[in-house]
Amino acid sequence: MTEDATEGGSVSGDGGAGEDLLGPDELGVARLGERATLVQFSSAFCQPCRATRRTLAEVAEMVPGVTHVEIDAEGHLALVRALGIVRTPTVLVLDRDGRIVRRAAGQPRRADVIAALGHAV
Repeated sequence: MTEDATEGGSVSGDGGAGEDLLGPDELGVARLGERATLVQFSSAFCQPCRATRRTLAEVAEMVPGVTHVEIDAEGHLALVRALGIVRTPTVLVLDRDGRIVRRAAGQPRRADVIAALGHAV
């Protein structure tokens, strides 16, 4: 993900969470990806969220050990607030330990997601 994600989004290199780790319990999944996890925060009527879902699912299928998790922002307000999510879609790239290594707001391009994964694996 680049400095200017599609639709005016922005990317932070450190993920904005310091040393905070996100685990399966916080995300409501059985386990994180073996190499990386793409976490997408979405809302019900968000058109860019649908396109982002397709893009992240495609990347997760292409790259071994990568998992895509979609979280309903409205249903997880405490997590949204704790992570400073202010718009949907917002994508977090987690490394294998659950550390946020990249963050983007707005609809990302596939090439940018793949490049961001390079920082996680």
